[in-house]
Order: sequence, then C-alpha cells, then structure tokens
Amino acid sequence: MPSPSPMERWATFDCYGTLVDWESGIAGTLGRLWPAADRERLLRAYHRAEPLVQEAEPTTPYREVTARALEAMAAAEGLTLDGKERDALARSLPGWPVFPEVPGALHDIRSRRWRVGILSNTDPDLLEASMAAIGVEPDLVVTAREAGSYKPAPGHWLVFRERSGVERDRHVHVGASLFHDVAPAAELGIPVVWINRLRESGEVPRAAELPDLSELPGVLDAILPAS
Repeated sequence: MPSPSPMERWATFDCYGTLVDWESGIAGTLGRLWPAADRERLLRAYHRAEPLVQEAEPTTPYREVTARALEAMAAAEGLTLDGKERDALARSLPGWPVFPEVPGALHDIRSRRWRVGILSNTDPDLLEASMAAIGVEPDLVVTAREAGSYKPAPGHWLVFRERSGVERDRHVHVGASLFHDVAPAAELGIPVVWINRLRESGEVPRAAELPDLSELPGVLDAILPAS
C-alpha cells in the first residue's frame, strides 16, 4: 500500500455486532439446534464460551473456534450436539443479517473521503461473504488470520497500522463490543465510537456513543474534520 497522505482519514470497523447482527444470527442457529431450550440463556452461554476458546487457541481458524465454543456451550448446558452440527454457526454466518442502516451509512462515510477498514475476529472467506451482503468494499481488511490473534488482543490494530501507515491521530475505530473493541482500542490511544446497540453501560473512554450507525458519518467528521 502506498504511503498515506497526511490528510488521509481512516475509519475502521468491527463487523459482527457492529455491521452484521451476530446476536440474531447466533441465536437463530441455537434455536434451530435446540428449539425447546431458552434461547437467551444459550446465547449468554455461547458468549461466555467463545472468548475462552479464542484466548486459549489464538491461531485456530474462526470456523473451528465456533465449533469448539458450541461444543463447550452444549456440554455446560447439558445438551446433546450432533457431530454433524458442530460447524452450524460457521455455515450460517454468511446469512446473518446486516443491520438496515449500515449500507447507507458506509456509503455516506466513503463519500466524505474516509477510507474504510475492517478489523474482524473471523476467517477471510466468511468476512468476504458478509461484506458482499453489505455492498461496500473496504480499503483494507485484517482478520484473525492476519493478526495471529483474536481481539481484544492488539494484533488487529498493530497489523492495520503497519499496512495502512496511518498515524493514530488520523484514525477512528468503530465497534459495538466493549470487551473486543472499545476497551482495547482506547488502551492503544485510538479514538473509539461505541455503537451501543444493546444499551449497555460502561466507563471505558470513548470519543462518542451511538445506538446505531445512522448518525455516524457526521460524528466521524466532528471527531476528525476534513482538512
């Protein structure tokens, strides 16, 4: 990638939870596998299991992470998982729904001369399918494979900075997860916009907090005005 212009602005995004509705995507698969179980309880159990697998096995492909997390969740909840279904989440991921305001917001951001990067805890082919559904081609992508780790480890941001050449004062990160995105980016000194879709509370420093991406283009311009 050529050296960045000193006036170049970058907005990087988490994908799942921020651009794509992973809550409903995961919950839908769990509901299909165990229709009689409490879907919200299973979803909470899955969210506990996945980071533990990622931390223990940071170089394992994401499709295998989801399989092992699903097995761990089923065991913890006393549920039977058919071996043919251990990859159910990875198979369903390309069909997870895009939040409705996302395509328009990203197109608006691009029209304001922002460059767009995606920093995602997933595999390249799975992310490619989701970005095709969104309809916006990013300028730079860093997945767990390139980073060699899963967020909240700093690998995604370090690889992004190396590949883009951009300085921290020309970069804003956007994410929905306090754990995976907002806290680690803030620790690296990167301004963060928290997309608080779940109406959570937290004391992590952030440049702005929004319920979705509808107002994000203007907020990004306010954080880092065009020069």
